[in-house]
Amino acid sequence: MKRCLTLYIFLFFIFSLLILPPRPAISEDAKVLRMATTTSTDNTGLLDYLKPYFKKDTGIDVQWVAAGTGQALKLGENCDADVLLVHAPETEKKYVAAGFGINRREVMYNDFILIGPENDPAGIKGKNVHDALIAIQHSKSPFISRGDKSGTNIKEIELWKNSNLPVPDKESWYVQAGQGMLATIQMAEERHAYTMTDRGTYIKYETLKKGNPSLKILVEGDHLLRNLYSVIEVNPAHCHNVKLDLAKAFSEWMARPSTQKLITDFKLSGKQLFFIPEH
Repeated sequence: MKRCLTLYIFLFFIFSLLILPPRPAISEDAKVLRMATTTSTDNTGLLDYLKPYFKKDTGIDVQWVAAGTGQALKLGENCDADVLLVHAPETEKKYVAAGFGINRREVMYNDFILIGPENDPAGIKGKNVHDALIAIQHSKSPFISRGDKSGTNIKEIELWKNSNLPVPDKESWYVQAGQGMLATIQMAEERHAYTMTDRGTYIKYETLKKGNPSLKILVEGDHLLRNLYSVIEVNPAHCHNVKLDLAKAFSEWMARPSTQKLITDFKLSGKQLFFIPEH
């Protein structure tokens, strides 16, 4: 009886191998991280620079959509991304509090600057950011805003309000581009206008102009102009399709000392674009 049972089990095993389909291989898509990020990390070339290092260290490929921070956060909210790399701290904190993201981690920073024509019609050169915005508004000098709910646009609106000035979005001299940072700078150049940009994208613009840009840095160094970037994992409780293991791997990789060194080593025209926050 025992021998018959053993034979039966053996024959069932062989039969199962013949009729059951082979176990499918793990899809390559399972190792692809979807990221929503800002135009500055894309335009500067930082992500193209980091991508092969990330793939080598983790075996994970990363694909990204570059938009303003507002749109990037919306992509996460709509479950169209696994991880976010964005730069609007107060908006990010509200996003996490609303349950759309988890494990916000500050990973790098640069700064914002006000740029404009060399002849500086509003006379803002060397002023602090509040006095500079007051001078622009009083002189009604042309100002090009991103106008796209990006991290830069959110910061710019915050600065107008903190200067006890109404946001001049109904004024004829204030133009909302609704475009990315490089395109906004190009529009400001064409109109001999002021604009606010992150320094990294300005260095990219400066490089494209072979070191002789029409728009010059006029206001910089104010502590209010710090530009902090964070990684946020999309909350799996909100988005059941999120690849949380890949998102966590990216967040942890960005915080590694070796990656932080890669970020600080990244330069354009010999100039460092991003720095590491003190923790």
